[in-house]
Amino acid sequence: MDFWDVFWLLIIFIPLLMIWGFALVDIFRRDDMSGWLKALWVIVVILAPFFGTLIYLIFRRPGATPAERQAIDQASRDFVQKYSPADHAQQLAVLSDLHDRGKLTDDEFATEKARVLAEQPGAV
Repeated sequence: MDFWDVFWLLIIFIPLLMIWGFALVDIFRRDDMSGWLKALWVIVVILAPFFGTLIYLIFRRPGATPAERQAIDQASRDFVQKYSPADHAQQLAVLSDLHDRGKLTDDEFATEKARVLAEQPGAV
């Protein structure tokens, strides 16, 4: 094997093969396409590997599978639960820090401070 054989193999052929495989896997994972449309895309990608894959990747709609949507939603909930302040003192400290850094205006700070204090039992 000379240099150019290795070059074509590593730089051109393997990435194209990976993109082709990605397109086929993506076709089967989509939940927004019917079975006939999936079959049509598989035929197009297999019969015209380069152009069929290119056309599929250009025209496919972005989307996630239901499992991916649930995982994203759960990750968001876990993140908020982990990093949100647990009590009113921590909430006020976070608001004060945001106000000091200029992320909250005076009006926004006053509104949020009043909301936090109104939630606190026994507060005026």
